[in-house]
Amino acid sequence: MQEKPGLEETVELMKDLRRRCEWDAAQTHESLRPYLLEEAYEVDDAIRSGNDTLLREELGDLLLQVLFHSVVAEERGAFDFGDVAKGFLQKMKARHPHLYHGGERQSWEGMKAKKRDSIVDGLPADLPSLHRAFRLQDRAAGVGFDWPDAHGAAEKVDEELAEVREELARGAEPGPHGVPDERVEEELGDLLFAVVNLSRKLGVHPSLALDKANVKFATRFQGIERLARERGIDVRTAGLEVLDALWEEVKEGR
Repeated sequence: MQEKPGLEETVELMKDLRRRCEWDAAQTHESLRPYLLEEAYEVDDAIRSGNDTLLREELGDLLLQVLFHSVVAEERGAFDFGDVAKGFLQKMKARHPHLYHGGERQSWEGMKAKKRDSIVDGLPADLPSLHRAFRLQDRAAGVGFDWPDAHGAAEKVDEELAEVREELARGAEPGPHGVPDERVEEELGDLLFAVVNLSRKLGVHPSLALDKANVKFATRFQGIERLARERGIDVRTAGLEVLDALWEEVKEGR
């Protein structure tokens, strides 16, 4: 059986590309940023698709980014891939003191909290909003600022929804040219934040839950469009009553 290539071979290939390919040689940490984000999203799409062949390919593309940045850093004299691997090993063992250091099992967020001055330290500002909210709440929980169970988080959702309803009762509407009412925007933000917290307390990542809801809605609405075409209905002019009836048909699998 042919031996599979290892990380050392991939690092050497990356160095060779930096020496002999003009495009690879011209790249910097900054210029590579868009590709890193793109490759991460492509891995996510492959996971969602359940296609192992595609996942293997996209993980290779993501590995390319890790190798690329490591080699660029080595050329600058900052660190090399060995340092990256060493840091990884140290971090993983430190995260599991009960497995590697004869210690007790600890909450990772609790351990990290001891090293931070603030819950925002090291949290990327450009994280997608749902994920950032989840991480902020997770970090706050790491220092003890958390509901004891999901019931308290659910009550907070009810409270925030009531405040949105109060804004509706006062006649809140979008401003000129679709500019949102600032008070409504604030209350809806609080409601979304509370729903994220409830998701976290129930062990559900809100981004994944919303992603599945998006897929479900898109699939069902495509079902509406299919039925409409079959029956000669123009969805743009059919009206809510007709579309809602088609929606119920799709939901029931007809």
